[in-house]
Amino acid sequence: MHCSKCGSLEDKVIDSRLSKDGRSIRRRRECVQCGHRFTTYEEIERADLRVVKRDGRSEPLSKQKMLGGMIKACEKRPVSIEVLEKSAEEIVQELETEFRREIPSNVIGAKVMDKLHQLDEVAYVRYASVYRHFQDIGEFLEEIQSLERRPKRSVSQPELFK
Repeated sequence: MHCSKCGSLEDKVIDSRLSKDGRSIRRRRECVQCGHRFTTYEEIERADLRVVKRDGRSEPLSKQKMLGGMIKACEKRPVSIEVLEKSAEEIVQELETEFRREIPSNVIGAKVMDKLHQLDEVAYVRYASVYRHFQDIGEFLEEIQSLERRPKRSVSQPELFK
C-alpha cells in the first residue's frame, strides 16, 4: 500500500477491526519511512455485475456512482451520509441476490427511488425528476400528487406484495 504522504510502499498495520457493517476490515497503518498514519479498508471482491443502459451499452456497476446520485438528491436535506451509504450497500446486495451478471438500469433507478422514498420525499422527487427526465412543471406536479396518494413505508416494515 502506497503512503499517501511520501509514496513509500513500506508500512505496518497498527490496528485491525471489523467495520460498523461487518462487511469489511478497517486497518490503521503507519508508514515506516515518514510515520504518516492512514486507514485502509479490506472487503470481499464482488461478482462483476454490469449495468445495461437504456441505449443498450453496458458498464460495470458502480456503487460510488449510485451513491453520488443519492447524495446529490439529498443535498441540504436531513439525511446523513452514513444512512445513504447503508442504503446504497443494501441496494447492491439486493442486486447481487437477484441478478447474475447484467442488470437493467431501470431496475437500479427504481430501487434507488424506493430507498429515497423511504428516507426523504423531497430527495425522492429530485432523483425522480432527473431519472425520469421530467420536461415540465406538470410532470413534477403529477409525481408529487402520486406521492401524496402512496403510503410511506417504514424502513423496518417489509413490503408484502411486489
